[in-house]
Amino acid sequence: MRTALCLSIIVLSTTGGEVAVSHAMKQVRELGNFDLRSVLDFLRQALRETWFWVGIGLLAVGFFAMLAILSWQDVSFVIPATALGYVSGALASKLILGERLPPRRWAGIVLVSVGVALVSLS
Repeated sequence: MRTALCLSIIVLSTTGGEVAVSHAMKQVRELGNFDLRSVLDFLRQALRETWFWVGIGLLAVGFFAMLAILSWQDVSFVIPATALGYVSGALASKLILGERLPPRRWAGIVLVSVGVALVSLS
């Protein structure tokens, strides 16, 4: 039970964090020039975005949940099981951010799901 709960926390918090950071970065203008002034302006804008900090917090929760689960489960189980984050990330990008997912990406989602199912059955 605690393993399933911890895996759920990892997948949901990292997916939420990635979506929040992606949303924040879409609010910040694109970094077109890599001179020091442009990079510092870009960082200043990014650090002012609330969604950026929400995303960082969620990613930290996922990281610490990963540390916790690795204290009682084998890494050979944990890493493939957390691959569900790829599935939830793609679905969240479609549903929340309105991104377009081509058929090839959907095929990849299905393959990852099948792989996670095979690992969890062993």
